[in-house]
Amino acid sequence: MAIEETFDAKESMTEGHSLTREPRINETAESTERFKVRIENVNGWYGSKRAIKDVNLNVREKTVTAFIGPSGCGKTTLLRCLNRMHEMTPGAHADGRVVVDGIDIYGKSIDPVVIRRRIGMVFQKPNPFPTMSIFDNVAAGLRLNGMRNKTIIREIVEESLKNAALWEEVKNELEKPGMSLSGGQQQRLCIARALAMQPEVLLMDEPTSSLDPIGSSKIEELVRTLKDSVTIIIVTHNMQQAARVSDFTAFMYLGDLIEYGSTNQIFMKPEKELTERYISGKFG
Repeated sequence: MAIEETFDAKESMTEGHSLTREPRINETAESTERFKVRIENVNGWYGSKRAIKDVNLNVREKTVTAFIGPSGCGKTTLLRCLNRMHEMTPGAHADGRVVVDGIDIYGKSIDPVVIRRRIGMVFQKPNPFPTMSIFDNVAAGLRLNGMRNKTIIREIVEESLKNAALWEEVKNELEKPGMSLSGGQQQRLCIARALAMQPEVLLMDEPTSSLDPIGSSKIEELVRTLKDSVTIIIVTHNMQQAARVSDFTAFMYLGDLIEYGSTNQIFMKPEKELTERYISGKFG
């Protein structure tokens, strides 16, 4: 089965087609309707070193899930396994299953390039394309994927900048370089660039770590707004941030998923002693 068929690829960028489809016979209603992403026995490797170990968790649709834990615990590795970016690191590979709306993204017939287009990612440091204008930064993915209709591109760029809470700040400066923006604005520009591809899932790897408190606050507010239309998974070292923006939290330690549950439960009444010690600041 072609990836374009399994992922119900868009005939027009103006229509937001979903990854969803009729469930296969061996799929339960819960797996396709209740959960957007199912992570099943996922291991992430760097050569012979196993960085994440048999991780299992289910991510609900249109929620924010935070991955927390000390440095080196595997948070970012797991995140990069969810859109097949991990395998782009020389010597790295993953095994197990990552199922998005019933489709195993590691299936043999699945094109990882399409996966990375449909499961967007925002990185730790803002990375606008340095030689491109604000407008062209947002439009870049559309053009790369064959969109040539200037009217549609313009509409999607405007909508994406609005969804990233940046439109009012840049609407009269769209031809200025993306690098001319402040750090927080650059990060929102990168979010707009990801949103222009109308992803089903948005991965965010410490998106506020290089920003000042005002920029961080705007990104957090944006995350809370975006979850109405996209499923978000965010890696953060900031436990207060996880408590503020997420609905569910996964605590990782030394490559293992120690505990996963509602954010309120994880922070107020963790089941594992190791989770309680980390949340209370006894290590990390």
